Amino acid sequence: MRHDGAQTPLVDPQPQAHASMLSTLHIVMYHYVRPLRQSRYPAIKGLEKEAFLGQLDYIQRHYQVIGMEQLAAALVGAEPLPPRSALLTFDDGYLDHYLHVFPHLLARGLTAAFFPPVCAVERRQLLDVNKIHFILASVADQDRLISALNQAIEAASAHYGLASVAHYEATWKKPFGYDTAQVIYFKRMLQHVLPQALRQQITHDLFSQFVTQDETAFAHELYMDSAQLRVMIQGGMHVGGHGDAHHWLNHLDAEAARQDIQKTRSFLDDLGASTPIASFCYPYGGYNATTQQLLQEYGFSVAVTTEPLGVDLGRDTALSLPRLDTNVLPRQGDADYLQLAP
Repeated sequence: MRHDGAQTPLVDPQPQAHASMLSTLHIVMYHYVRPLRQSRYPAIKGLEKEAFLGQLDYIQRHYQVIGMEQLAAALVGAEPLPPRSALLTFDDGYLDHYLHVFPHLLARGLTAAFFPPVCAVERRQLLDVNKIHFILASVADQDRLISALNQAIEAASAHYGLASVAHYEATWKKPFGYDTAQVIYFKRMLQHVLPQALRQQITHDLFSQFVTQDETAFAHELYMDSAQLRVMIQGGMHVGGHGDAHHWLNHLDAEAARQDIQKTRSFLDDLGASTPIASFCYPYGGYNATTQQLLQEYGFSVAVTTEPLGVDLGRDTALSLPRLDTNVLPRQGDADYLQLAP
């Protein structure tokens, strides 16, 4: 035990040459999982519950689902992984996970890792990233949203010393992954490009205009609470950290990052979720050397990113494990095994 109360990491953060190089490990990343067509926001970028269940069928047919403790043991060479292993991870602490994921995992005898932000669970604080998601899901006309965003940028330009809208669009209005150029522009401007105070204000204003003015009620509807997380832990699920306020940790100074990670560790300790393995999921996939040093200091043994790769136990460190988005894998239980690059 460390003098600051954090446990000594159980996993060496460096790649292990002695770890099995023959095993295939895919860490799968999920966010919204719900009956989308019957929901109030069918346009949210999530996974239809039926498709999730089909994907579970596929995963169980072709993989052995492992838990966080088994992964931690493999990372130090203490326990080999099955030839094809999958670790299921669910980000952001959505009530979806308690209602539509947890019961099916229990019924199938499976485990998974869940990563809720502290502020969403304890303070019922609606994350800006979720406000952005639901704004996009509420307005079909993306050009209308871009126009509203650009008007707000122009109105605040002099006060904040901003660049021109034309400059921002030329830099950020480009398609990426599963998103259009308009969606990426909207997300990036409100996630990290604009000054924090301004992007929070614009996000708040647009959410109030297009979704609801009652953010607290919306947060209660969207996120799990501590009691539900404890039920999941008792049911064999793993709960890890996802930051206190879901910040880009690589954009914070060292002291702010320390406070965020310290609060996260205290939250997990209070839940009873940090024994024997404390794990972390980087919000937005953002981390740096300072972040990893702080995770080690506070006893986190495993951390996952959003880098879209399979895990190579000889290449990847315990604090920078890549994950595949759920959209990469088939959603039909009878689909043939999809060979993915490591």
